[in-house]
Amino acid sequence: MAALPEGRVLTDPDVTESYARDRTFLPPGRPLGVVLAQSRDDVVATMRWAADHRVPVVPRGAGTGLAGGATAIDGCVILSLSRMTAIRELSPRDEIAVVEPGVITADMDRAAREHGLMYAPDPSSFEISTIGGNLATNAGGLRCVKYGVTRDSTLGLEVVLAGGRVLRTGRRTMKGVTGYDLTGLFVGSEGTLGVITAATLRLRRAPRSIATIAAEFTSLRDAAEAVAAIIAAGCQPSLLELMDRTTLKSIDEWKNIGLEPSTRAMLIAQSEGSPDEMAALCGAASFVATASTPEEADELVGLRRLAYPAKERLGQCLTEDVCVPRSRLPEMITSIEEAAARHDVMISTVAHAGDGNVHPVFIFERGLAEPPPAVWAAADEVFRAALDLGGTLTGEHGVGVLKQRWLGLETGPLVTELNHGIKQVFDPLNILNPGKAI
Repeated sequence: MAALPEGRVLTDPDVTESYARDRTFLPPGRPLGVVLAQSRDDVVATMRWAADHRVPVVPRGAGTGLAGGATAIDGCVILSLSRMTAIRELSPRDEIAVVEPGVITADMDRAAREHGLMYAPDPSSFEISTIGGNLATNAGGLRCVKYGVTRDSTLGLEVVLAGGRVLRTGRRTMKGVTGYDLTGLFVGSEGTLGVITAATLRLRRAPRSIATIAAEFTSLRDAAEAVAAIIAAGCQPSLLELMDRTTLKSIDEWKNIGLEPSTRAMLIAQSEGSPDEMAALCGAASFVATASTPEEADELVGLRRLAYPAKERLGQCLTEDVCVPRSRLPEMITSIEEAAARHDVMISTVAHAGDGNVHPVFIFERGLAEPPPAVWAAADEVFRAALDLGGTLTGEHGVGVLKQRWLGLETGPLVTELNHGIKQVFDPLNILNPGKAI
């Protein structure tokens, strides 16, 4: 890669190994090297070299993915975009920003809030995940119940294709239907169609006030029923998050939050209006409280953000994110509890409940190369239950490697054929993140 400036390429195996894995338990392959891209030109040079030499390229952001989408394969080049951190433009008048893929999600939001705006997508990993990774998986997060997922905040992209050509998609306007929606196609494509080097993002007005409530329940199903009631009543929450007893206990053992023995679930909700109706719909709750200060509200939401790192303290994690129609959430919750009991597997469940997006985390012994058979059996049962309820295998984490064994159950042969045809159009040499997503 002589076209790259000195210092951009790493080949020491002890160094490259740290770039080879994501946040899953999956053992990575052995990369040839790592490119530390600092500009679009670095990405172009890398892709041209890779095409000339038929070398696979695995794009990588911060490595916070939970599906194996950024894990190395043998003989690949890891293309790290974490140094591309420029906010090229932020226009308060047009309520847009143009940013590079290495920008941390929370930093984008903080920059917008200096102008009375916000960047709506809000994954729990917002302090460490990057915009590029969010785009790759079409990430959602805590605020997606009201504002949608990453695709809903993406107006246009700058993408380097497999042979090094630069494609620009989309627009800077709020509306636009010229041609096919290539922007929407790339968002969620997990690095298999091109490498995103910049994105034009939609910003929104930050709310002037937010009310936050927390409700504790003695039954996880009762909490799910409260979620369904809140949605059915048209309350339009801006955040509606659910945590089960296992999750709360793992946080309590770490942070000593004063968890009551009878509490089996907690619901955290926010609204840009009055919280009274949401609180009233939590009729089965054993306790309901409204945050009296912004600091108290931040503490409550902070509990939800602690969920995944708290679970990692318990063992290795197979983290999933099935999504079902919101009215079927209570049934999905029951199916998860039944699968855990039937297979004697620890499952810790949280949910972006207002979306019907449930994160069952299957926890197993550290040091194992992969989950034991009982975990896979429980996961299989959970995935099939989600599909039977009219749901999907993944709401925001992506397929990566972990969900491929179930992919055909949802897509079917015709969709699979079309997906591979699209891949062939954009990446005829199959060098972009091969073996992932589809």
